Amino acid sequence: MAEQKSDPMSKDELIDLVEKLEAIKGRHTELVSVLIPAGHNIHTVVSQLEGEKSTAKNIKSRTTQKNVIEALEKIARHLKIVGRTPVNGLAIYSGNVAETEGESDIQFWAIEPPEELVTRLYRCDQTFVLDPLKEMLGAKELYGLLVLDRKEATIGLLEGKKVHTLQKFESGVPGKIRAGGQSAARYARVIEGKAKDFFKKVAGAMKDQFFDMKNLKGIIIGGPLPTKDDFLREGGLVTALKDKVIGMKDIGYADEHGLELLVEESQDILAEQEIIHEKKILEKLFDTLGKEREKAAYGKEKVSKALDIGAVDILFLSKKLPKEDIKSLSKKAEDVGSTVEIISVDTEEGQQFWNLSGIGAILRYAANLDE
Repeated sequence: MAEQKSDPMSKDELIDLVEKLEAIKGRHTELVSVLIPAGHNIHTVVSQLEGEKSTAKNIKSRTTQKNVIEALEKIARHLKIVGRTPVNGLAIYSGNVAETEGESDIQFWAIEPPEELVTRLYRCDQTFVLDPLKEMLGAKELYGLLVLDRKEATIGLLEGKKVHTLQKFESGVPGKIRAGGQSAARYARVIEGKAKDFFKKVAGAMKDQFFDMKNLKGIIIGGPLPTKDDFLREGGLVTALKDKVIGMKDIGYADEHGLELLVEESQDILAEQEIIHEKKILEKLFDTLGKEREKAAYGKEKVSKALDIGAVDILFLSKKLPKEDIKSLSKKAEDVGSTVEIISVDTEEGQQFWNLSGIGAILRYAANLDE
């Protein structure tokens, strides 16, 4: 029986489906994953699958060959019925899920994910390819991006692993010309004045984009060595955004490609920021537990009780917890508007939190959870 969605799947529904598909392990390479990105021509994929059917006829095992071809035919039939790629793209999974060797139970799942799918993929393996869907389920970190030189600038946003271009500018600053005497000095001053005006324009646009942005973790700036420093020093960027600048990188491009390079070059900064964030929030939890014991809780029983009465402001869950616990507690937190922080064990503080049960909360108000 096909499990299909005519509308984008909610994140809660997707969590359930990903867990279900992740638990399926093929006895042979007979689980087919087809990912179609938003905007892609669905008929091109159908043609590709017809070609894969011909390739599958070379599989030595007759049973495996039959199962793979049947899965491909199910997918192709569905795509022909759909006719066009849904707004967010399409993720399709099909294959033999029978647990007994020699038996055949070809199942099929087709979903439109809750966010735009950007990956195009065909794979036949012993497991389904789920990483692109899993990425949609994680909390998205937001970082402001700027790449600039004296001729152009591009403002972008890093959301999770996806780079968005927000605004582009051209400066109109003329290049240097050879001239002598007072005219050269005067021309140089004109160029500097135009460059400063350009910097101010970019700084104003950054304020419009980032000043009121919730969950903005930081800003990274890229460009040639003197330009980005001059911008930060003289560009008129408001103090609140200056304080959010977490790093600068030497980048030779000031366009969309420059944004991509900036993210690549800033992996060290981003990794460090994740660790710093985790350390800070855990420090807040430990400090509250020590100084205002009635406004914090740890352990599954007490934290669940606090969630039940809507008292949780921030819920802390260790990544080492069973998936079912993370899912159920996160759902409770979502229902009462609590923030959820998933904590790794990569730091000393994260390991300490795991040793403390791996479940904790900072409360909105003092609550007696012992009753």
